[in-house]
Amino acid sequence: MALFSVNLAILNLLPIPVLDGGHLAFLLIEVYRGKELSFETRMRWSQVGFLILIGIMVLALSNDFVRLLGF
Repeated sequence: MALFSVNLAILNLLPIPVLDGGHLAFLLIEVYRGKELSFETRMRWSQVGFLILIGIMVLALSNDFVRLLGF
């Protein structure tokens, strides 16, 4: 159970905008630039991050099916 928690924490800290690591990345970008990112920019990058996350899940699911069916 502890291994699952550690894996989930690491996954959550990936710099994908939908996850907590993405929020940290936005914060670091804002600190570096000295001003906030616009709402549109945040939303666009969040959409990209969501698509990346969906892609990772589809890839993992397809790998599971390939192993299950023995291709």
